[in-house]
Amino acid sequence: MHSKTYLGVEIGGSKLQLVLGDENAQILERFRFAVDRDAGAEKIRQHIAETLKSIDAGKLSAIGVGYGGPIDRTAGKVLVSYHIKGWSGFPLKEWLGDLTGVPVVVDNDANVAALGEALHGAGKNYNNVFYITLGSGLGSGIVLNKKLYHGAFPGEAEMGHVRLDKTGRIVESSCSGWSVDKKIRDIIAAYPDSPLAKLVGAGKGAEAKYLAEAIRLNDQQAINILEETCDDLAFGISHAVQLIHPETIILGGGLSLVGEPLRKLVEQRLTVYVMDVFQPGPPIQLSLLKEDAVPVGALLLAIQHKNI
Repeated sequence: MHSKTYLGVEIGGSKLQLVLGDENAQILERFRFAVDRDAGAEKIRQHIAETLKSIDAGKLSAIGVGYGGPIDRTAGKVLVSYHIKGWSGFPLKEWLGDLTGVPVVVDNDANVAALGEALHGAGKNYNNVFYITLGSGLGSGIVLNKKLYHGAFPGEAEMGHVRLDKTGRIVESSCSGWSVDKKIRDIIAAYPDSPLAKLVGAGKGAEAKYLAEAIRLNDQQAINILEETCDDLAFGISHAVQLIHPETIILGGGLSLVGEPLRKLVEQRLTVYVMDVFQPGPPIQLSLLKEDAVPVGALLLAIQHKNI
């Protein structure tokens, strides 16, 4: 065991991860659980508590947590839960502190992932990074001069809630993993003999994971979904470019695993929506850390908090 050991925790809508790491945010050991949404927050807390029993808390220097929803980061309390019942109002920082006796810092998971990706991932050669996670929902985080940016409480970088028009249609409702799942289900209903429909089969949920293969098979319906999604995402991103002009934009989360077709199309469409002097816009990159973005960011959060 290293002289200083930190615990990073990712609490999401579909998975729970706890990682032990060193002072360089290198992951040493990992504990991963699938989240049972019907079992609620109590089951997640049970997994955390049981895992902590197997860890020597006396070796821990600090704990960082990336939580999938709005957080009062000063109090370390969950403000509201959109995905899992039983989290709203929960004093997460206090609870973990009582269990372990070590300092705890809590932040939104998109912010935490942004920190991880900016310092140890695709953004490590840039000072100013805008990170977007295309997961169950759609979150974002801003790192300026290598430091996580927070707006005035309770504000955060909420790309998912940027409006695409005056009817109230938002980026999350058009570009998140769940929204793409719905688009695919609608296409399957209309084109039951398409390659996309055959790939998905009788399965329900997480249909977006078949999108990349359907595109590789030149399924026009899958290509249409990708083009529509990337165009909406690029339009949403253009507002961030106009306001803060980051040096690079990084796409993470499950939907980013579509890979180069998604990255390239977003980058191309962005040129349509940014002002002339900003052309061609900042480079769009795919996450390097992928599923480790939040755990590594949580470790960095703990390390920075301990060193303050």
